[in-house]
Amino acid sequence: MPDAYVLAGTLISDGYAAADSVVAVADGRIAYSGPRSGFNAAGFRGAEELDLPPGSSIFPGLVDLHCHGAAGGGFPTGDSRLCRDAAGFLHRSGTTTLLASLVTASAEDLIRGIGVLRPLADEGLIAGIHSEGPFLSRARCGAQNPQWLRNPDPALLRRLLHAAGGTLKSMTYAPELPGAGELVSMLTGNGVIPSLGHTDADARTTAGSLADAAESLRAGTAVTASAGSPTAGSGASLGTPPGRRPTVTHLFNGMPPLHHRSPGAAAACLRLAAEGTVAVELIGDGVHLDPETVRMVFGLVGADNIILVTDSMAATGLPDGDYELGRSAVVVHGGVATLKGSGALAGGTATLLEVVRRTIEAGVAPADAVKAATLIPAGILGLETEIGSLRPGLRADILAVDREFGLVAVLRGGQPLVRPT
Repeated sequence: MPDAYVLAGTLISDGYAAADSVVAVADGRIAYSGPRSGFNAAGFRGAEELDLPPGSSIFPGLVDLHCHGAAGGGFPTGDSRLCRDAAGFLHRSGTTTLLASLVTASAEDLIRGIGVLRPLADEGLIAGIHSEGPFLSRARCGAQNPQWLRNPDPALLRRLLHAAGGTLKSMTYAPELPGAGELVSMLTGNGVIPSLGHTDADARTTAGSLADAAESLRAGTAVTASAGSPTAGSGASLGTPPGRRPTVTHLFNGMPPLHHRSPGAAAACLRLAAEGTVAVELIGDGVHLDPETVRMVFGLVGADNIILVTDSMAATGLPDGDYELGRSAVVVHGGVATLKGSGALAGGTATLLEVVRRTIEAGVAPADAVKAATLIPAGILGLETEIGSLRPGLRADILAVDREFGLVAVLRGGQPLVRPT
């Protein structure tokens, strides 16, 4: 059987783990996923069995919704070759689906960056573009260049949407800025997920904006459903995430700390996540958040409402040294990326598999950590019928890891990118 593969180990998918399982791949799709006892090996005679180490686990390819680059390539740079190198490195590292994230910049640089990334999306190397800004709070800009921060500008957003041609999938915004309500309406009306972040808003403003965004997305989903879109539906079936909804860009980072007399955005985001109205990003790399904070959020809102992300930048996969995030100078020391001068955190240097592993080390169940890096972000993108799970019929994006969650094998679209050694 050409392009057919069989893997055996503990299956982790859809929030469940099952030992002594088999996953079989044929023609780029998952043909079987379940207990070894139910696998008809005769039907896969001639398939290549990927020999995994004892104690290995198999789970879906990872989905990163917030990623600025890797392997020396930054997605905001506008260099096509470096962007392609970064995407290839991330695929081989287990992140088989990703949004390429831009940073706040001039209108010309943003449009140039979109122009470079759009062909990558058209080719399927990335799932689309995430724009982190430019409509963000100066008080909570973090590593975003304050020179280019601005209030929501419908004319600029229209230019960005036109340049993207449907590939802009998510935009981070601050809800307290004048015109934020119109911005959210324009985003949802164009199929773009609003992601609240880099904000100094109070709890009430945060909750109101996210509730409006959620309602707009629900209305859009209802219209799409009547047209028969494969992303339509309530998401109530087994193994299907709650679906498209607003997100929160790296919860706790880029917003006021939670205080019992001034709860701020973080409190509202936690409450709405617990209700299932939004999904919150967590950079569980051991740098952006204390492991106990990661464990607390999983305990409070549940894996169904969490998206593990990397916020990775060009230094990911490379040694300490000098790098750039957009046009800003960054120094990486001990794996921690900071802006030269201010010392602000300037993205991450961990892959998403490393984030999953550190989340598990924080005390989160492996099935929950994997779910937050696969099924839930797939649902946010509206791709839960294609990726994010090991259900038969889905695209064969598959990872195999050893007992310590070290990478053993990667398949993307049924093609091995990394084989067991």
